[in-house]
Amino acid sequence: MTSASALKIAGRALARNTMRSALTMLGMIIGVGAVITMVSVGQGAKAQVEAQIATIGSNMLMIFPGSTRQGGVRGGSGTMTTLTEADAKAIAEEVSAVRWAAPSLRTSAQVVSGNQNWSTGIIGSTPDYFIIRDWSFESGGAFTQSALSGAAKAAVIGKTVALNLFGMQDPVGETIRIGNVPFKVVGVLSPKGQSTQGQDQDDTVVIPLSTQQKRIMGVTHIGMILVSANSPEETAVAEEGIRLLLRQRHRILPGEEDDFLVRNMTEIASAAESSSEVMTLLLGSIASVSLIVGGIGIMNIMLVSVTERTREIGIRMAVGARGRDILLQFLMEAVVLSLTGGLLGIALGMAGSKIISTVVQWPTIVSLQSIFLASVFSIAIGIFFGLYPARRAAALDPIEALRYD
Repeated sequence: MTSASALKIAGRALARNTMRSALTMLGMIIGVGAVITMVSVGQGAKAQVEAQIATIGSNMLMIFPGSTRQGGVRGGSGTMTTLTEADAKAIAEEVSAVRWAAPSLRTSAQVVSGNQNWSTGIIGSTPDYFIIRDWSFESGGAFTQSALSGAAKAAVIGKTVALNLFGMQDPVGETIRIGNVPFKVVGVLSPKGQSTQGQDQDDTVVIPLSTQQKRIMGVTHIGMILVSANSPEETAVAEEGIRLLLRQRHRILPGEEDDFLVRNMTEIASAAESSSEVMTLLLGSIASVSLIVGGIGIMNIMLVSVTERTREIGIRMAVGARGRDILLQFLMEAVVLSLTGGLLGIALGMAGSKIISTVVQWPTIVSLQSIFLASVFSIAIGIFFGLYPARRAAALDPIEALRYD
């Protein structure tokens, strides 16, 4: 018997009990649908994390001051003011793996325009800040180097601030007040959305660092240095070079702790992606339990079918059918049940992913890889759980089978 003949006979046998075949496939449909849906949710989450990290900058390093220590009690990171603008300049000039370095200082304040006001974060930095953050402009542009040198009252605002103060109006050229200091808006940043910590990156105002220090905060120190390595592959080299340079500049002796902290965004990105992959694997594993249940259902129905058709098997053997023909026929029935259920489950999973994406507003991605794997697993489950009933049918004694009532 050829595979085509076995497939034709299997189709006729399954068509005789349409309702039972449909109910048997239900387990596979639900199982494959659950796997496709859960994996699409996990892959959607991974893609979202990658997109959020891309908005921050995968080759970016952040350098913070260290922590204070008083009477054995240590403060948190950033409680010291050990970093200077000269440190940032030295990092840009002396560490070969570094392309850009921008000192920055952050505070929060009420920003006012006309009868509108909004509380937001105020960042003082240099024009290189926008290059390091890979931040383009929706309108206008960055403040200039001369504005930085002259502590000019120029401001670049994020999209959230622009919408809350000016609505749909273009704010470039308009005046805002930070505290009691008037600033001219020179640019509006393109929206970046939420960060990996869930913070709105567009809720910000960026002004020259010198203006922040002299006119807003009245300080001389900086709060952080943003660094961009030449490439994501060179971030580790840049990190080590920065650490050695700052230890030398701050005269830290061997064995003493650093008075600064370097955070590598590549490591944070890898950790976030690993978490997403683990979540995808976990969701897929939980949903796979449904596939096993569906496979057991197929084996159960095939065993019942072998018992019900024992006399038919005896007649087929009596007219010349060999054991392997019987085995192929019943195995084909199990695979057809499993594969058909799997294909319907793929359609169910794609529909479920679409519903979740629409109703819950959660990004989902149904990849061709997950569809291919679901199809392969459907065939494998049909073979695995159909093999025992098929072998049992093929091992029947023809005479005993003919006597079966």
